[in-house]
Amino acid sequence: MMRASQSPARSSPAPPETGQPVPARGAGFEVDWIFARSLRMRPVWDMVERVAPTDATVLITGESGVGKEVVARTLHLKSPRRDRPFVKVNCAALPAELLESELLGYERGAFTGAHRPKPGKFELAHGGTIFLDEVGELPIHLQAKLLQVLQDREFSPLGSTRDVRVDIRVIAATNRDLAERVQRGEFRDDLYYRLNVMSIFVPPLRDRRDEIPQLVEHFLQKYAAQYGRPEPRLSPETWRVFMEYAWPGNIRELENCLKRIVLLESEDFVAALVNGAPQRPSVAVTPALPVAPSRPVWDAQLGLKEIARRAAHEAEGLALREVLDQVRWHRVEAARRLKVSYKTLLQKMKQHGLGLALAVAGALSARV
Repeated sequence: MMRASQSPARSSPAPPETGQPVPARGAGFEVDWIFARSLRMRPVWDMVERVAPTDATVLITGESGVGKEVVARTLHLKSPRRDRPFVKVNCAALPAELLESELLGYERGAFTGAHRPKPGKFELAHGGTIFLDEVGELPIHLQAKLLQVLQDREFSPLGSTRDVRVDIRVIAATNRDLAERVQRGEFRDDLYYRLNVMSIFVPPLRDRRDEIPQLVEHFLQKYAAQYGRPEPRLSPETWRVFMEYAWPGNIRELENCLKRIVLLESEDFVAALVNGAPQRPSVAVTPALPVAPSRPVWDAQLGLKEIARRAAHEAEGLALREVLDQVRWHRVEAARRLKVSYKTLLQKMKQHGLGLALAVAGALSARV
């Protein structure tokens, strides 16, 4: 087994110097690695420098995992609002009915279970910045309410007759083509124009390969310290693979790969990862997954709509597991067969409790 050698001092290829300024830091949040010293990131940095001091709404675009949230936080940290709240909302992480209450807040008695009033994210961000991640996933009816907040900086919490005025800066991010979604009638054109006052495109990691050495150094140091492990010294072969691989998951994929190297103290899985080969253990390893009953029994008191929703959720989980088993848990291939994006597949796996099983299977595969 090839193991990552360990050394407190580790040499790595040095990125080229381009006179890149060092971004601001705040609240313990390190942001300089996203700007590295890449020529492709220079326009991003220049736009951040120009836009940050203003209150202009900013739309950040780019593939999943390129660092859009870090750009958003940097905009906040370099703005006059830096000492006020930065509130993140993942618009794809919650069902529509919950997302509305999260954004707007609610009064006591607004719905079953609302035993006390709760301020929404807009109100919590008062005086600061609200970051709407995955804004392209926002349901149509919530798009209208977001538009009202952008226009009037005013909204009514659920179950309330009062209006709440807020002083907020709005930053949104998406990996979707919102202009295309507007054409298909899936995203409001008026909201799109409100969000797209200033636009920042973050290029994928495959177009910023000169950043990889600095990113590798950053994440190895970070996770070696976090997990109390020696900092690995990567082999020349692993460095070659890292510099040649396309990184479809971008910086997030690179970070997870390096985290795994630190935890397992091994680089064995790297070649299989980038060659697209399934990471299958040499002995049979079956992830421990929740198994649905063959004949589900539904409580009629749930109502037909809820029964249908649960049945669809269960069927989706079974389909996910079947396809993942067919492709030996190779997620890129599974996403292709299921005709969904890689990010959507990861979200679905998390919803159905499949992420932990994949991690266990992968760890066993690397050690066998």
